[in-house]
Amino acid sequence: MYVPPAFREEHLTSIHRWMREIRLAHLVTTTAEGIIATPLPMFVKESEGDKGTLYGHVARANPQWKMAPTCDAMAIFAGPDAYVTPSWYPTKQETGKVVPTWNYIAVHAYGPIEFFEDADRLLDVVTRLTDLHEETRAERWLVTDAPADFIKAQLRGIVGLRIPITRLDAKRKMSQNRNAADRAGVIKGLSESDRLSDRIAAALIPQE
Repeated sequence: MYVPPAFREEHLTSIHRWMREIRLAHLVTTTAEGIIATPLPMFVKESEGDKGTLYGHVARANPQWKMAPTCDAMAIFAGPDAYVTPSWYPTKQETGKVVPTWNYIAVHAYGPIEFFEDADRLLDVVTRLTDLHEETRAERWLVTDAPADFIKAQLRGIVGLRIPITRLDAKRKMSQNRNAADRAGVIKGLSESDRLSDRIAAALIPQE
């Protein structure tokens, strides 16, 4: 991913937080048969390795886990995004020298991928994913709420994956390269949008 210095995020704590908040990733592997990708939830174990380690699972019927990768895997975390019209910039009225752009947050995590079928490891991954996404609910669902035999049978239908992260590209493009007046115009425009994703992006634009 091309990341100009103005948009580069290098703080590991922030990158891990984005990955947790985005939650759904696209797992991309290159194989002898071509490139294959699967959208799936993942979690990052920050304490495992220098840059953390990703865990998740795919359906056993998904052919991706059977196709040997020819290089490192990539997990793409695509965060909030929004179209930015030049009409929101005061600079448009002053010089006219403006063009449309797109604001977004994205993290690309790379590393060697391991697929595993061990039932205990799978249960741990499923439990961690469930707890992560249930933690904000008033009435949390736990894996142990379901019958043990049922969960055991469900685990046979998935394959776990682990990616020790060796490289991270993290980009936060939220109008940082515009002057304060232009940023204020973008914040106002996005905040008034009917699209929830636009309003979320508006809150991420620096005001100073």
